[in-house]
Amino acid sequence: MENSTVAADLQNQITLLSKRNAELEGAVAELTALVDHFKELFRLSQHNRFSASSEKSLPNAEQLSFFGTAEPDKAPVADEQTETISYSRRKRIGKREEDLSRLPLEVIEYDIPAAELACPQCGETMREIGVEIRDEIKIIPPKVVHVEHRRKVYKCVQCSKNFDKTPIIKADAPEPLIKGSAASASVIAYIMTQKYLMHLPLYRLEQDFKRQGVFINRQNMANWIIQVCCFMQLMYDKLRVKLLEHTVLHSDDTRVQVLLEPGKEPQTKSNMWLYRTGGDSKTPVAFYEYQPNRKDEHPENFLTGWTGFCHTDGYAGYHGLKNVTVVGCWAHVRRKFNDAYTITKAPDSPAKIGLDYCNRLFAFEREFADLSPDTRFKAREKLSKPVAEEFFAWAQSVYAPPKLAVSRAITYLLNQREWLMNVYLDGRLEISNNRGERSNLL
Repeated sequence: MENSTVAADLQNQITLLSKRNAELEGAVAELTALVDHFKELFRLSQHNRFSASSEKSLPNAEQLSFFGTAEPDKAPVADEQTETISYSRRKRIGKREEDLSRLPLEVIEYDIPAAELACPQCGETMREIGVEIRDEIKIIPPKVVHVEHRRKVYKCVQCSKNFDKTPIIKADAPEPLIKGSAASASVIAYIMTQKYLMHLPLYRLEQDFKRQGVFINRQNMANWIIQVCCFMQLMYDKLRVKLLEHTVLHSDDTRVQVLLEPGKEPQTKSNMWLYRTGGDSKTPVAFYEYQPNRKDEHPENFLTGWTGFCHTDGYAGYHGLKNVTVVGCWAHVRRKFNDAYTITKAPDSPAKIGLDYCNRLFAFEREFADLSPDTRFKAREKLSKPVAEEFFAWAQSVYAPPKLAVSRAITYLLNQREWLMNVYLDGRLEISNNRGERSNLL
């Protein structure tokens, strides 16, 4: 009886110890994964801090053959039909010639006086056989000019002698943009360009004006910008109408900090939303809309009544928009696999394989860049779409340890599949939202 009791107690202790051991093993595995996660974050941080920021990578021959070679054990199908897609590309001229062709041309000719054209050998007059050309760029710095508007005023002298009321007429003259201010339209346009396009703070502009011999304080500049906003509202509304006439758009948002905003602490963030036309537009429009937060209602309100394709990042706020086909961004997928590969640098890792798939898709897009939308659609169906589908099939089958960068990249890819594949619906669409991100000037 005692032996059975002891045996039962030992069995209970073994069970408890086994359970405790399993819990400890689970805790160790979780802590190990967490340590690996922090190691990855540290390596990525070091890479971002000290290495080149470019994400470009050129696949080698082995990587290209990974996608391009046929399976050796697969016999050719006798009745298989093939389709040949051909296209022509515009030959690019030299980069310098292309850049200089956009600038106003000033020609300076150097000639030899006729009296000096006698041949030093035989004395005959020499003839022109050509022109030696050297290109250079000249910059004319901006200058501040004092413009004095003199508006002549006339009165009737006879009426001033004989009547109580004297007629007075003035010469026609343009009204000032801001009454009582010395600011011209060109000054305000220059200030706004420097501040909002070149991101030059007003105090730096104030110093720049001082170097040019004029004092315009930053308070005046700020007031001028505020006062002319009412004139720009008409243009702003017109641009919105023109933008929504297109059926292919890009959208992006950037967090901004606004000081002294009513009802918000200075440390809180607001959002600047960008909407712009796609690459097929002959009249591109970039439209910016400020909102105090990043709620789903903002793109929904902006695009209400609009129907078309909208390129976005992976933000879920776009996915519920009615009558809008969201086109996902493959550049975000590539960025995540690139980060994972940057950490490990393992040539046979899932991160490298995923990055190779992305590079292959982007290589196709470079080849398709000069095609018409219809031809691009057919080329994608034949060449690019099968690679994308193979990419997803690989991602579903591969195992990656949880909480690592590569597992996050694979999860992101699979979660975004519905919207990433929408790029194959129309030849006008683009594989990434880089056009929108490049237009976000903040």
